[in-house]
Amino acid sequence: MNLSIVIPLLNEQESLPELHSWIVKVMNENNFSYEVIFIDDGSTDDSWKTIERISTEDSNVKGIQFLRNYGKSQALHAGFAKAKGDVIITMDADLQDSPDEIPELYNMILNQNFDLVSGWKKKRYDSVVTKNWPSKLFNWAARKTSGVQLNDFNCGLKAYKNVVIKNIEVSGEMHRYIPVLAKNAGFGKIGEKPVKHQARKYGESKFGINRFINGFLDLITIWFLSRYGKRPMHLFGAVGVLMFVIGFISTTFIIVVKLIKLYSGFETILVTSNPLFYIALTAMIIGTQLFLAGFLGEIILRTKNNEERYKIATEVNMK
Repeated sequence: MNLSIVIPLLNEQESLPELHSWIVKVMNENNFSYEVIFIDDGSTDDSWKTIERISTEDSNVKGIQFLRNYGKSQALHAGFAKAKGDVIITMDADLQDSPDEIPELYNMILNQNFDLVSGWKKKRYDSVVTKNWPSKLFNWAARKTSGVQLNDFNCGLKAYKNVVIKNIEVSGEMHRYIPVLAKNAGFGKIGEKPVKHQARKYGESKFGINRFINGFLDLITIWFLSRYGKRPMHLFGAVGVLMFVIGFISTTFIIVVKLIKLYSGFETILVTSNPLFYIALTAMIIGTQLFLAGFLGEIILRTKNNEERYKIATEVNMK
């Protein structure tokens, strides 16, 4: 099979028939063998009924319905687990991503040997203040932190080799950082393609300004995980030992100075009356706690079990 098109969605019943027709048109024009996997992430409208109806008319259409809203990352994870195509395309269901971009994305993966190609919406039809400017700041920070030189981490239109999506874990809200996850997994040939951004035709955006706040927090998480995720003791242990040593040396200095003064007959104060003593003691306590945090992190890494990700209510054509 040439292509698996994975489409997570939430309350997009109006756009689904038009999106499906558009995809079929592009697939037929290019003689692609394909499957379309819709993942209904807990929609409260008739999105799932629409998916069921489309799937009865087109055997290439498959669907997964979550019991409740788990988020885009979990929806992509479910779609990736089921995808069988040589190349996997992800796109949003709101018609802002154009299926006409798929053939070129497919070509870049298949013939130019990219592991992953990310879309870049150079011209956007979103609010400048609430989306464009925060998006530019977010993408700049992501480039500097991750080392992956993409202009648009948030673009939902991406293409992957099958082996890439089978070897990365998309959890939490890490869908923005799939290119970073791929790079950390050893897939270094990452490309970018300018793509057309369509104005939203139906409904309203499901993402607010809070996605950028969450995005920055996730960026810190992925920075830490990429560097210390498999060796937390190297960070917590090192910082903990350093703080403990500083605290211990300071405490020793205070005690030695007091003993020298007592031996020499100079007037002195109680050790507990010296503010530096409490600072040193606090450093030793924090240092011990950080060391233990690193130690526990190492234990957890070696004993962790797969946590529950999502619960699927229904599937169609997934066999």
